[in-house]
Amino acid sequence: MAANAPDFGQIAKSVELETKAFINGRFVDSASGKTFDTINPATGRTIAAIAETDKEDVNRAVSAARTVFDKGDWRNQSPRDRKIALLKLADLVEKHQQELAAMEALDTGKPVLDAFNADLPDAIATLRWHAEAIDKIYDVVSPTSSDIVSMVVRDPIGVVGTVIPWNFPLAITAMKLGPILAGGNSVVIKPAEQTPLTALKLARLAAEAGIPDGVVNVLPGYGETAGQALGRHADVDCLSFTGSTEVGGYFLKYAAESNLKRVLLELGGKSPVIVMDDVDDLTPVVEQIAFGILFSQGENCSAGSRLLVQKNMKERLLAAVLDHFRTWKVGDPFAPDTRVGALIEEKHMERVLGYIDAGKKEGAKIVLGGNRVLEETGGYFVEPTVFDNVRNDMKIAQEEIFGPVLSTITFDDVEEAVSIANDTKYGLAAQLYTNNLHIAHKVSRQIRAGTVSVNCFSEGDQAVPFGGYKQSGFGGREKSLLAHDQYLQFKTIWMQLR
Repeated sequence: MAANAPDFGQIAKSVELETKAFINGRFVDSASGKTFDTINPATGRTIAAIAETDKEDVNRAVSAARTVFDKGDWRNQSPRDRKIALLKLADLVEKHQQELAAMEALDTGKPVLDAFNADLPDAIATLRWHAEAIDKIYDVVSPTSSDIVSMVVRDPIGVVGTVIPWNFPLAITAMKLGPILAGGNSVVIKPAEQTPLTALKLARLAAEAGIPDGVVNVLPGYGETAGQALGRHADVDCLSFTGSTEVGGYFLKYAAESNLKRVLLELGGKSPVIVMDDVDDLTPVVEQIAFGILFSQGENCSAGSRLLVQKNMKERLLAAVLDHFRTWKVGDPFAPDTRVGALIEEKHMERVLGYIDAGKKEGAKIVLGGNRVLEETGGYFVEPTVFDNVRNDMKIAQEEIFGPVLSTITFDDVEEAVSIANDTKYGLAAQLYTNNLHIAHKVSRQIRAGTVSVNCFSEGDQAVPFGGYKQSGFGGREKSLLAHDQYLQFKTIWMQLR
């Protein structure tokens, strides 16, 4: 860390936290008066007691969102005015970037420098990108005979409920909030119960940016209560969820049992990393492999968790991977040299360790890590772990672990690599490393995944869609102009001229 870098530890101690729900422009207690503790994953200690919302609070927030939508205080503003408000929100997030990064590290356990240098810039850029798109999306006049005027116009869909995961709380909230607000909609945000802090701060900043009361509402609480109530609410027009495939299925069920609201799901992954034997320089490849599975403790839906390597280069590649993984220090999220922080909670840590045990029982070989570490801190730390001798039908190769665990699988040729890569219920992302242009084009088209990165680990930027095939996604895409369309209704206006 540079000598003039912020003292994030001190910032974390002094930051002012919002702890109440945000409904109709005000911070309020939950209707029941209940609270729950949000826990620092690096210490196991309570950060703050947060208002625990449930069905009654969902009803209040949805009512506020519907009222302001029907009045048109936001949706009837000119595109230019909505754009100005969203840009101001982005500026405010940037102004508070240090404290938001500290809050994110406190709540998630991730290294604060990752939050400051990656998550926050991404959230700011996302809000600005969608703000700038507002007055650049055109409706159309369709070709007709001279006595007909036919227009295809976009209307905001209405009240949007969005349920946010705990791994990238602020970045994913911004990813959804940008296009939702750009289209003139109102929104009720249910952050993960593990990580409510930055969403509540963002609500205050939205109000400061001039977004009308009731347009943005934030309800901290549990999925089984607040989340389910939001998914079943008959006055919610669209539900956008990012999280596990299992929970995503519940929202489809809730929609079917209520009002057939539009459901958008960005779900899990088991992303392959294919390394061909024509690669001559392994150094950048190894760095990208490490970043793909160790960044954010592997708690990333697009993490490259299956390393598919051509047999005759496995020994060389695996040795380089192990050497590099050892340089990723596990430790205090506020220490400047920490690369891997704490897992989100004790239950999730036990789940990750359970997968490691399952891999050993099925015959895979641990060649690095495999243990809980820093137990004396009270935090939930698991060291970078690498398995060798993995078959693709093993549990650790088929199920999403969501931790810093890499499974090494060998293949003979391109056809087998593609077959193994696609042999999963998921299809979110993939990586391919090759010096052969023909293989790069051929394989990237054959892999059934929403994003295929060639010679890098990347999810693209705000201008390209993000989402998955198969059980990695449903109903739409995050990011890009496609994200705007999924929060809008298309209307045909057909006029007969006299």
